[in-house]
Amino acid sequence: MYEKEKQQLIDCARQMLRYNLIALSGGNVSLRMPNGCFLVTPSAMGYDNMTVDDIVMIDENCQVVEGARRPSSDSLALLYIFKHKPQVNAVIHTHQPYATAVGLVEDCLPACLTTIIDTVHDHVPVAPFTVSSDEGMGVLTVEHCGGANAVILRNHGVITFGEDLEEALETAVYLEESAKAYLAARAVGPVHLLTEEQIRDEDTDRGNYGQ
Repeated sequence: MYEKEKQQLIDCARQMLRYNLIALSGGNVSLRMPNGCFLVTPSAMGYDNMTVDDIVMIDENCQVVEGARRPSSDSLALLYIFKHKPQVNAVIHTHQPYATAVGLVEDCLPACLTTIIDTVHDHVPVAPFTVSSDEGMGVLTVEHCGGANAVILRNHGVITFGEDLEEALETAVYLEESAKAYLAARAVGPVHLLTEEQIRDEDTDRGNYGQ
């Protein structure tokens, strides 16, 4: 069931490796399905050799509906996000180094570049640390995201989400590029930030981009 979507999860995870957002078996990818269940990558498995048979389908109570593997250890947190953000169909969790580094020294990543506004739509908040593998990571994501499509998890990593996997992945990639530029600028001098009006104008102008 949902073989195409299972392959999309694997392809997305491999893109995360390609863009250096994760290493080895780190992070996870999850997707809301029309039957009310959720596809999620398995726990602690490398993505290079992963097949559709390794992807796990779970229900809203985190019970395995289909698949022989254990689902991601973050599944409770992912389900919390899906439950409290009904417009979200895809969630990605990464350990991307530059955005994670921002969370070690700042309380947010300012919306200082057009790319971060175009994808995240706002400043990227840093949520307080919580232990991984429980619902708390999802609770803090929902509490702190505001109008953003992403949250930096202090001392841990990043969660991005969107209407589909493409949007969630694009957000993670451009968030990392923005974090890299921000940290480079911060190292040599004051960072010139955009005003709230400029952020609103850029976010509105996003509709002119693309085919």
